[in-house]
Amino acid sequence: MNFELWILDFIQTLRFPILDQIMKGITFLGDKGLIWISLALLLCFFKKTRKIGILMITGLILNALICNVILKPCIQRLRPFTYSDVSLIVSEPKDYSFPSGHTSASFVCCSIFYFLKRKEFPLLLILALLISFSRLYLYVHFPTDVLAGILLGTLNGWLSLILYRKYKGENQLT
Repeated sequence: MNFELWILDFIQTLRFPILDQIMKGITFLGDKGLIWISLALLLCFFKKTRKIGILMITGLILNALICNVILKPCIQRLRPFTYSDVSLIVSEPKDYSFPSGHTSASFVCCSIFYFLKRKEFPLLLILALLISFSRLYLYVHFPTDVLAGILLGTLNGWLSLILYRKYKGENQLT
């Protein structure tokens, strides 16, 4: 944990007011999966993108159950700001730290675009990485929380594809 706090403290040396506002805005996009749920619902309205929207919703539901209902309460990892006297610039999150829900939700959606070989994948990857980094910048997650979120989100994106494929009787992921 000391190494992780060192990483977070190093990131704090990069802080300046305009970047603080940018990171708060970026992290807000990931609050409660807001951006991802909105995108998924929007995609469901159009026949051409409905499959992606359904996959995103499925993956986000799996992720919420595994991340927020099972893992966080079982592991009960305290947030990094509880070990430091850092001044938070966002409201103090009340739930546990491991894994990062913002990150895992982001990577559920991002991974679906990757697995389906969609041209929008690079843009979603950038957004997912920015949301993930914002959690470190804001001192509300440890680096391993974010890494676990990336893995968990990617796994849940993949699982949503597997479930969809089984439901539809498809033999391929696309």
